[in-house]
Amino acid sequence: MTTTSLRQSDALVLFGATGDLAYKKLFPALHAMIRNGALDAPKVPVVGVASAKWREDEVRERIVRSVGEHGGVADSGALGRLLAGFRYVGGDYGDAGVFRAIREALPDARRPTHYLAIPPAMFETVIAGLGAAGLAENARVIVEKPFGRDLASARELNRIAQAAFPEKSIFRIDHYLGKEAIMNILYFRFANSFLEPIWNRNYIDNVQITLSERFGVEGRGAFYETAGCLRDVIQNHLFQIVALLAMEPPVYRGYGAVQDKTAEVFRAMRPLRPGDLVRGQYAGYLDEAGVDRDSDVETFCALRLFIDSWRWEGVPWFLRAGKALAGTVAEVLVQLKRPPQRLFEDSAVQAGRANYLRFRISPDAAVALAARVKTTGEEFAGEQRELYLLNERSGEASPYERLLTDALAGKGALFIRQDAVEAAWAVVDPVLADRPRALPYPRGSWGPPDADRLVEAHGGWTLPEIHQDISR
Repeated sequence: MTTTSLRQSDALVLFGATGDLAYKKLFPALHAMIRNGALDAPKVPVVGVASAKWREDEVRERIVRSVGEHGGVADSGALGRLLAGFRYVGGDYGDAGVFRAIREALPDARRPTHYLAIPPAMFETVIAGLGAAGLAENARVIVEKPFGRDLASARELNRIAQAAFPEKSIFRIDHYLGKEAIMNILYFRFANSFLEPIWNRNYIDNVQITLSERFGVEGRGAFYETAGCLRDVIQNHLFQIVALLAMEPPVYRGYGAVQDKTAEVFRAMRPLRPGDLVRGQYAGYLDEAGVDRDSDVETFCALRLFIDSWRWEGVPWFLRAGKALAGTVAEVLVQLKRPPQRLFEDSAVQAGRANYLRFRISPDAAVALAARVKTTGEEFAGEQRELYLLNERSGEASPYERLLTDALAGKGALFIRQDAVEAAWAVVDPVLADRPRALPYPRGSWGPPDADRLVEAHGGWTLPEIHQDISR
């Protein structure tokens, strides 16, 4: 697809350089970008900024460990170029001297990109500091999710960002959109003509999306207490998948058209009611470090969603996500309706599901179409089989590598626009305060049994095949 891009950035300023995200994802991504030629280091310098008053050599040692642990096989040349162009600025984000030091570290930069890998509470301070120091001019900013905690805070966050940067220069990053399997959903939908005639309420019975993790919060209890599954996973990751599946065809070959259509899906979503939602909490969560002993934060969430549009009127979308579940897997199942007339004997007692299309996102990316075929013999009896396309390839760019490359190039295709963020929050806002209590569920299950009632009229939840587990 074509796209209108900003000019290539000539510097990257990474706020939160000593944090967990930078260590596990961002420095390995920068190393890969240099190795693959997507980042011209040290010509394009990287300035790490953090409130930790570390020495620069300590941060450099941390970068080496980061690439060694999370970057695959280290390329000594790429790592050397990353370190050659790296500078570190430590100090209080509220200190104007920090921003003067950043400017001094970038004497020749005219189009820097600022990555805010910091808590949202610090956004206003940092953005104000960038503006006051003249570092926002001709620059762009990357904002890590979460984009607010509700509709009101999302609007305030957008107001803060737009106080210094125009909307086209604000890149709201959700790493899920950088996954190859997620991008393939958009491609598969609109690159194949056979789907369009059946991709509507006349042929699709329901859509189920599952994102499950076998592990628990694993030391991130304090963070999870501020988020919960609905905010942390469903309102962003799963809603983005819904948008790609439900959107109307873009009207021109441009990424702006894709963003227009995804925002339309969010605006068409019916606001949730308490009866559309089941919340759960795995046994043992209250014993996790940093968790309130009386916490009602959900580690599992299932919901029923409707999109009030011509294409999707009356089709339920069932979403579920959670921790400490039966396995680590992410997939979409688009359930087709049964044939209107049952001509064959085995149709009347047909077990299992009707035809479906399945998008496996992880642990292995794949697309599968299920269809019934006749078994050998004189009887008209059959079985359902999958036509299975494995789409996993070695050497694929990681989500952060892909998204950082696009942000530095000024391509906004895989980033989220302000109106889409606010429209998505408007869907979940009604149940953030008025919500059912979190129900207990055992580790290794598929969540509380009450989640089954959401889908009982449509044959129940599909149980994804779990071949292996993957880590975050």
